[in-house]
Amino acid sequence: MKIQFATASDYKYIVARDKHIVEALIRPKINEQEIFILRGDENQEIGWMRFGYFWDNTPFMNMLWLDEEYRGRGYGKQIVLHWEELMREKGFSVVMTSTQSNEEAQHFYRKLGYKDAGCLLQEADPLEIILTKSL
Repeated sequence: MKIQFATASDYKYIVARDKHIVEALIRPKINEQEIFILRGDENQEIGWMRFGYFWDNTPFMNMLWLDEEYRGRGYGKQIVLHWEELMREKGFSVVMTSTQSNEEAQHFYRKLGYKDAGCLLQEADPLEIILTKSL
């Protein structure tokens, strides 16, 4: 598995799968190097990780996705650790993410050292758990 910043050639792959972002924001995030593409042995896209900045000063992982057939192989952990190292190199001491309370991802993040930091309750949605990790 390879981890690379997404490029314009990854746009169609991301648009077809990432339903949690306004399409008009994908190209700017690619240009700002805020989306990583995960590539398999055949150099094909197998997932992505997208991030931004909470309060414009704290790295926040917005989305981590692996295509179904590539889950459970440790690729998610690899991309999270890669991102954390990049954020550490940029001088950040804390990173954040979130997940809904009905999703298994909360356990994945806790195993990687993320701690519950609060929650957000929006009408008609499950509780959103906010998680942070000191780098």
